[in-house]
Amino acid sequence: MLAAAGLLEGKEATTHWLVQDELSRFGAKPRKDQRIVRSGKIFTAAGVSAGIDLALTVMEELCGRERAEEVQLLIEYDPQPPVDSGHPSKASKIVLENATREMKAAAKNPRNLVSLPLVLWRTALRKIRD
Repeated sequence: MLAAAGLLEGKEATTHWLVQDELSRFGAKPRKDQRIVRSGKIFTAAGVSAGIDLALTVMEELCGRERAEEVQLLIEYDPQPPVDSGHPSKASKIVLENATREMKAAAKNPRNLVSLPLVLWRTALRKIRD
């Protein structure tokens, strides 16, 4: 959404592994190997658990390391996954293929496509008007 809105143009960013390459279509510089990327005032995260990491990163920046650690303890965020294929570089070929197929099938659901075209349309109109 940030890339589609033009907010990542020329900036480093990350997102879910399946759509990393799409960032460059919007002028962003994908950082596929990073879970959290800060580019100026903008932070991006790569996936759901990276969103928790992002929240703790912002908490540390705003309130200091000790407070971020307190929040981490309060939510008992202590990642110790029972399996270790949370990044395409760690997943087996078959797991990666199956996950890719599943995500692409979910992306075909029209309910998942509503907001991005609206953002793209509004961005295009704003660029035309400027």
